[in-house]
Amino acid sequence: MFDTIAAISTPRGEGGIGIVRMSGSDSLCILTKIFKPVSKKEVSELRNFSINYGHLYDGENIIDEVLVSIMKGPNTYTKEDIVEINCHGGFLITEKVLELVLTKGARIAELGEFTRRAFLNGRLDLTQAEAVIDLIHGKTDKSISLSLNQLRGDLKEQIEILKKQLLDVSAHVNVVLDYPEEGIDDPLPDDLVDNLHNVVSTTDALIKSYNKGKMIKEGVKTAIVGKPNVGKSSLLNSILREERAIVTHIAGTTRDIIEEVINLNGIPLVLVDTAGIRKTDDLVENIGVEKSKELIDKADLVLFVVDNSRELDEEDLKIHERIDADKVIGLINKTDVDSKLDITPLTKIKKWIKISALEKIGIDSMEKEIYNYVVSGQVEDSSQKLVITNVRHKSALEKTKQAVENIFETIDMGLPMDLIAVDLKEALDSLSEVTGEISNEDLLDHIFSNFCVGK
Repeated sequence: MFDTIAAISTPRGEGGIGIVRMSGSDSLCILTKIFKPVSKKEVSELRNFSINYGHLYDGENIIDEVLVSIMKGPNTYTKEDIVEINCHGGFLITEKVLELVLTKGARIAELGEFTRRAFLNGRLDLTQAEAVIDLIHGKTDKSISLSLNQLRGDLKEQIEILKKQLLDVSAHVNVVLDYPEEGIDDPLPDDLVDNLHNVVSTTDALIKSYNKGKMIKEGVKTAIVGKPNVGKSSLLNSILREERAIVTHIAGTTRDIIEEVINLNGIPLVLVDTAGIRKTDDLVENIGVEKSKELIDKADLVLFVVDNSRELDEEDLKIHERIDADKVIGLINKTDVDSKLDITPLTKIKKWIKISALEKIGIDSMEKEIYNYVVSGQVEDSSQKLVITNVRHKSALEKTKQAVENIFETIDMGLPMDLIAVDLKEALDSLSEVTGEISNEDLLDHIFSNFCVGK
């Protein structure tokens, strides 16, 4: 596990520089074999946390002119000795440098192995390691802000607070069970009961933050639905500020699902233009209609578009019937023409916005309403609130909350304190799963397989 690993840490292809990274006890030894500083110093004489100019050699042959960063453990990313070779960024030259360090004793790193070593060596806990990959994949400022909070250790600190509160309760319970002759009362003192209540309320708040956090991290799946020819594709084009979807007066033009991502005030909005929902004998169009119906059920948000120039019909009402009232915004399109629309029967829609997709009227108001729907005043400032974005964390916190609620049931029913000890262990183990103090190889393999080789 603790041999010396190496990988290219910059994207493959042509660029200004390429970085080949090594980590492990032999990093400096390997560097000695291939690097000659222009200062004429030996590698062992080079200062820690320094950047050194020189040349790489394979025997007598110069490979490249480079800058070499030297970082000695334990104050490094992996807590091991790290060497980063900054070479010219061509595909061939970075491969040559990597091949050179491999021939001198390093081995190629596995996916995410640098960060995995940081976790195993205690440099990061598992929540911080997961934040690294979230930071790399971040699509917007808000998603990056959430990842930075987690990388900083905000979630780790909160988990430690919860564990401390549970450990205080556990200490009391164990004394009662192990030393009955001491005459300590079985009922939990009020301050320890308060600890349990705080664990439940805190875990509950974190669990509830998941849906909003997931939207900020992964995007809000937003389905644009309506019957044919109400202006769904025109709406998509207006939001994207480009002609992405084909627009005609012919019903059924959109037959497949069109998906695009935009940045809406820091939140990724995954817009899906669906096929118009109607009865049709066209096989291809019918497949698109069925996909549209599925998307209504799976979407985080539905934009239900109706036509201001036409009366409601059976197709409008069927779509309305299928929509979840808690995740829909109604859009009255074509407000630049005379109205024949009566929206009274559409009782599920609590919020209506008047727009003209073709004339780009009301689009800003619609985007503002979508943003308000997503943040709901709860994660407006992600730098000030702790929000979880990982389903693994949510699942573990749910187990913790359930275990503590079981303790309250045990107390209310007057059952033996031994049962409280069992639930306390379950709650503590679940919290330890969040930070990775309790983990298994399969879980670690799954998490780090999402990283690139050089990270």
